[in-house]
Amino acid sequence: MVHYHKIDDYKYSDELENYRREHKKLSLLLSVTRNISQELEIDRLLMLIMDEVKKALNCDRCTVFILDRDKKELWSKVAHGEKEIRFSSHLGIAGYVASTGEILNIEDAYSDERFNPNIDKKTGYRTRNILNAPLRNKKGEIIGVFQTLNKKGGAFTKDDEELLSAIAVLSASQIENAQLYEEQIKTFDSFLETLASTIDARDPLTSGHSKRIAMYTDEIAKIIGLDDHKRRILKISSLLHDYGKIAIREAVLTKEGELSNEEFEHIKEHSNYTKSILERINFSRELRDVPLIASSHHENLDGSGYPKGLKDKEIPSLSKIIAVADVFDALSSKRHYRERMNFPELIKVLSDGAGTKFKDVYIEALKRISLDNIVIIMEDGNKHKIDPKDLEILSSYNMNDLLHSGEKGNRELKVLFNKYYLRKHRRENIREHNEKNNKH
Repeated sequence: MVHYHKIDDYKYSDELENYRREHKKLSLLLSVTRNISQELEIDRLLMLIMDEVKKALNCDRCTVFILDRDKKELWSKVAHGEKEIRFSSHLGIAGYVASTGEILNIEDAYSDERFNPNIDKKTGYRTRNILNAPLRNKKGEIIGVFQTLNKKGGAFTKDDEELLSAIAVLSASQIENAQLYEEQIKTFDSFLETLASTIDARDPLTSGHSKRIAMYTDEIAKIIGLDDHKRRILKISSLLHDYGKIAIREAVLTKEGELSNEEFEHIKEHSNYTKSILERINFSRELRDVPLIASSHHENLDGSGYPKGLKDKEIPSLSKIIAVADVFDALSSKRHYRERMNFPELIKVLSDGAGTKFKDVYIEALKRISLDNIVIIMEDGNKHKIDPKDLEILSSYNMNDLLHSGEKGNRELKVLFNKYYLRKHRRENIREHNEKNNKH
C-alpha cells in the first residue's frame, strides 16, 4: 500500500509541477499581450516585444528580425546591444529559420556551422546559446524571426521553445497591424504633402514653403520636448496651414510689388478658406483639431491677428509654433515684392514681436536650432549643392551663435552660413521654371 501511495504522490507532484509551469506560461503570455497590444509605432513595438521576451525567457538579448521580401533581407532597426542590422534572408541561423520555418535551439553556438562568429569578433560579445523561432502572419507566411541569446543559468529548454512560439504568434499579429498602420500613415502623409505642394506649385518663389514650415516646426517641437502625438498633429497642421490659398486669385498671389489694401484683405481670407476646406476632410478623432490649428497661424497674442482676432490662450498652442516658423521662412525667402531679409533684422522682427505677436518660448527654441539643420531645411530641394563638410562645421552652432559671431570673433561662421543664406541658385531655379513654362 505504501508503494502505491508513493506512486500517487509522485503523480500528484508531477501534475502540480505541470500546472505551475502552464500557469506561469499563461501569466507570461497575458503580460506580453497586455503590454504590446496598444502599441502601433513599429520601432517602439519591436523594442517592447524584445524587452518582454528577454524578461520572459530570462535571457541576455533578444532581436526581432523582419523579413523584407523585396530585398530578400532580414533586418532589425532596433536590437539589444546593437544598431540597425540587415543581412541576406538565407544567411546565418536566423536565415535558416526564415527559410525553413523551424524552431532552432542551439546549446553551443560555436559548434554549429550555421553560426557566424564574425559578429561576435566585431562587437566583442560572446554568444553561448541561441533560440530562434519564426514569426508567421495570419496566412501562415513567415514575416520575420525571433532570436534570443544566452539563457541565464544554462541552455534554453523545451518550455522556452513553447513559450517563444506562443509569443511569436501574438507578436506577429501585432507587428503586422503596426506595419499596416505605418503604411497607412505613409500613404496619408504622402497625400498631405501632395496637397501642400499643389499650393506651392502655383508660385516658384514659394515652392517648398509648406514642407519647410513642417520641418522648422518639428525642430522647435523636439527642442521644447513635445511628444510624438503632438508632433504629428503639428506636422500635418504645418503642411496644410496655407491650403486656403488655393482659393486666392493668382494675380494677387503672384503679384510683384506691394499689395493694395484690398488685395491684402483678399490674401487674409486664405485662413478662413483653410479652415472651411480642411473641415470637410474626415480626420481621425486624434487629428480633429487640425483645421483650427492650421487656420490660426496668423492670430497674434494681443488679438491683432486674423481671421478671428483671437488672443493668447484662445489661440491653439501648436498654431503659435507655426506662426513663428511661418514668419521665419517668409522673411528668409525671396518674395515678389522684396528680397530676402538681412538675417539679424529677421531675428529682430521676431524678437520685437515676442509677447505681443509671438510666444517668446517658441522664438527662443527656433534660435536654438542647429545651423546645419537650418541650412538643410532652407536648401530642401537643393541638398545636392550642400557641402557635407560645411554641415559638419555648422552642426556645432545655432542661431544664437551666429547672431553673436562678430562679438566672439568668429566671422568665419557668418561667412559660411551666408554661403547658403544668400544662395543664388534660388534665382536660377525660378528662371528655369519660367523658361520651362514659356516653352509650353
